[in-house]
Amino acid sequence: MKYPNIKMALSRNAIIGYPAGIVTGITYGLNPLFAVPLMNKGAAIESILFFRYSFAVILLGAFLMLTKQSFKITAKQAGVLLVLGLLYTSSSLCLFEAYNYIASGLATTLIFLYPVLVAIIMVFLRVVPSWPVWLAIAATFGGVMIMTQGSGGEAIDPIGVALSLGSALVYALFIVTINRSKAIAEISNTLLTFYTLTVGAVVFLGKIFLSDTAITAGITTGGDWLNLLGLALLPTIVSTATLAIATRNIGATKASVLGVFEPITAILVGTLMFGEPLTSNIVIGIGIAIVAVTFMISVTKR
Repeated sequence: MKYPNIKMALSRNAIIGYPAGIVTGITYGLNPLFAVPLMNKGAAIESILFFRYSFAVILLGAFLMLTKQSFKITAKQAGVLLVLGLLYTSSSLCLFEAYNYIASGLATTLIFLYPVLVAIIMVFLRVVPSWPVWLAIAATFGGVMIMTQGSGGEAIDPIGVALSLGSALVYALFIVTINRSKAIAEISNTLLTFYTLTVGAVVFLGKIFLSDTAITAGITTGGDWLNLLGLALLPTIVSTATLAIATRNIGATKASVLGVFEPITAILVGTLMFGEPLTSNIVIGIGIAIVAVTFMISVTKR
């Protein structure tokens, strides 16, 4: 009698976790759609990220109050949430700085190294992924590398590459921390996201004051504020919340593999919105990545 119950629980986790992971990748891949127009107008990165996080915190806070959820956390939970906030903040900062050196689609694509980093970190934590997951990681990363060859042969600034890889590393640590920390296991996904983004808002407000940057420099039109609101809703609230859902339901490694939809989305945004070329390499890379993810889901489902 126990086995059917176990199978039902695992199946329910898969039904919740896999779609959440896909949504995470798609929404995070929308970063360039909202950020690049603001940066092109001269808005400071600190200001963009401050308003992005602040709007998200206000919306999440209002939701928590309307649903009468408690904001109460323990000191131990506060410490973990502080670490999560600093990791997520560092990842965003590195990504946006990378946009100054390399194409936005390429920068967001290179972040997809993080599934490999997650898998390696999990091995050190004595959680070894199964062979289908390793195969999916290798194939999706290979697909992403093929995608990056579609940039027309232009020179790639190593600083931009280093910033993108730095973003990938701290994002991987963020995912693993959510998955492995027992202190925050009972915290709702909404509350976790609220405190994580609150840390980011405070950090970027501090950076603005220290750099003596005009907080609204380059943010002048209604369209600019809509872009900031878009950043707060999709690549921030939705992406972070669904990442927590996916990680808790299917594990850190599988959730990270589903992040392949992030570079796919970023490349499509670059092609459709910013005129970046859609080459055969990009199409082939996207095809390989989708097949690999489908294989992982079909073989590892319980």
